Amino acid sequence: MCLLSVIIFLEFSQLQTTTAICPSLFNAATVQDGILSRIRLPAGLITSTQCEVLARVVNQFGNGKIQITNRANLQIRTSQALPEVALLDFQDYGLASSTQSIDGLRNMMASPSAGIDTQAKINIIPLVKAWELYLLDHPELVILSNKFSICFDGGEAIRVSDRPNDICLVAVEINGEIYFNLHLGLGDRGEAPAPVGVLVSPNQVIEVLASLTEVYRQYTEQKLEQKIYSRSRPPRLRELLHDWGVGKYLELVAEKLSYALIHSPLASLQLREKETRVFVGYEHLGIHAQKQSGLFYIGVVIPLGRLTSQQLVGLANLGKRYGGGALRLTPWQNLLITDIAEVNLDQVTQEIENLGLFIDPHHPYAAIAACSGYKGCKSAFTDTQANAREIASHLEKYIQLDLPINLHFSGCDKSCAQHHASDIAIVGQTSETYKIYVGNGEINFGRELYSEYTAHELSQLMERLLNIYQHQRQNPKQSFREFVNQCNLQELRELISHA
Repeated sequence: MCLLSVIIFLEFSQLQTTTAICPSLFNAATVQDGILSRIRLPAGLITSTQCEVLARVVNQFGNGKIQITNRANLQIRTSQALPEVALLDFQDYGLASSTQSIDGLRNMMASPSAGIDTQAKINIIPLVKAWELYLLDHPELVILSNKFSICFDGGEAIRVSDRPNDICLVAVEINGEIYFNLHLGLGDRGEAPAPVGVLVSPNQVIEVLASLTEVYRQYTEQKLEQKIYSRSRPPRLRELLHDWGVGKYLELVAEKLSYALIHSPLASLQLREKETRVFVGYEHLGIHAQKQSGLFYIGVVIPLGRLTSQQLVGLANLGKRYGGGALRLTPWQNLLITDIAEVNLDQVTQEIENLGLFIDPHHPYAAIAACSGYKGCKSAFTDTQANAREIASHLEKYIQLDLPINLHFSGCDKSCAQHHASDIAIVGQTSETYKIYVGNGEINFGRELYSEYTAHELSQLMERLLNIYQHQRQNPKQSFREFVNQCNLQELRELISHA
């Protein structure tokens, strides 16, 4: 047996541990409804074969269900720690890193339409793969916060640059040349990274990322040695930025490069118009043309981001028979089936419906994002998953949405399921009731419509609220957010009470 094989064998010669606060595959978390493992899939790509392997494991050791997260990861819940044979299967089929320690770092995020989007400036999938290989070759990075996150945005219409990440590289075109605009996570939790006035050539991306990461690693090592942070909670990159400032950070990064960073005011100006457009999580749903002539992708609504193993395998089989042989997970907890010929669109759509799933962005399940709730998270006060399902089922029976909306269920005020503002936010409290927020407000959730609302009354409240919107808006194209932002909340409460 070679030395590498010995190392791999020793790494996997024990059961999965279950003590994590932020779970990974090899260090899972014990929650109320089982043991929670998170599987990282760079850029959210998963092959049909990987889907079959995953389904086999969750059927044998778990509850037969799989959850898509808001970072395009997968989560599974099992009744016991996964044994060595299951972990090795995941490794063999590319569902786990060959370096156990690196597997705990956050997933690389990318647009689910990377490489196929008609508006993309560059295909960033090769960069995602190259960065994953870099991580495998640098196990010393294990000391970084396991929340360290990197995002690649190729300029797609289905954009991800507004997602919260530590580092984001956004493709821009300047004077006919493609660059990546460097964004860093300067703000508070949940805020999108901001441009810092640096452009990076595509052929320099990995080297610049390596330097950014190495300076961060050295900072982390220094703080751990000074015992300012514990190894279970190393500093986040934003803490480095607040401590040193962006200027000093970039100076130290430049010292590790054989060339100067491109500092340009255009890096901030070029994206200003694009960054003002708020991307909403339903624009990828339904049928869309790809940049490849004659091919299409279908965005599938996954109710609350949760699939049965049978549904996952069914979708994977559709990808194998009619598409490119893989699925693409999205940060909006849905997925894409890509590379479908036009002649097969009706057949694939029908088979998706036969699996109990939908592609219509107006469907109530397309509107709702929900966290795990108290059964899956110690911070949550309410059963958000059950309550969200009740609302979706009720709205499906009693109302026909003609424009997409966004309802965000959160079991506490951490807003883990969805960091950006929603049309309606339903936030759990210690009394196991909910606060209801609508539209834009002084806080991220919006304006407070009700300070306390019981779970069993939520379905009728949502029906009344949406009916009022659809009957009293100024015109058929007025969005819910536009309508509710101009409403007097006390008058709106009175309308709801008499509806």
